[in-house]
Amino acid sequence: MSVLEWIAFITGVASVWLSVRLNIWNWPVAIVNVTLYAIVFQRAGLYSDMGLQVVYLVLSIYGWYAWLHGGKGRSELQVSRATPKMWLACGALGVLFWYVLATLTARLPGAAIPRLDAALTTVSLVAQWMMTKKVLENWLLWIAADLVYVPMFLVRKLPLTSVLYAVFLVLAVMGWREWRRSLEGQEVAVA
Repeated sequence: MSVLEWIAFITGVASVWLSVRLNIWNWPVAIVNVTLYAIVFQRAGLYSDMGLQVVYLVLSIYGWYAWLHGGKGRSELQVSRATPKMWLACGALGVLFWYVLATLTARLPGAAIPRLDAALTTVSLVAQWMMTKKVLENWLLWIAADLVYVPMFLVRKLPLTSVLYAVFLVLAVMGWREWRRSLEGQEVAVA
């Protein structure tokens, strides 16, 4: 465990906790977190997860903007539900992305468990994109991914990161509950 991994751990917990609370400051904290984890994953040979951090960086910048101005009339974005069309599009693009990423990373020297790494990366990308749009179901995808990430990081000898993803799992359950309450509150206010 390095100092870098510890700092990434702390900023990761802070970022997700702020997301659970629907707090806009989750995005700048996430920017610091993903930058640090790109380095941690590169050192561990988890190239798909390293690349994922770069995409998270872009999505964090976009999410910051979208949460502030992505609602009707450039207002604050509200929590919403995933539509069947969204699930179909995300599923189709996800399978294609997973196949391409797994094929490419399997060829890289030192790549660790490239197919699983690519699958988790794909699910995480979909979840993160849904989070930038404040789609409630992003938390279900995070829960599924975190259940697999925890043992994977243990196998790759990243125990602190494994603990972080266990914390993320708990926070994802909390996020599901909190965002669902927020959505129900919005629906009551409209009715």
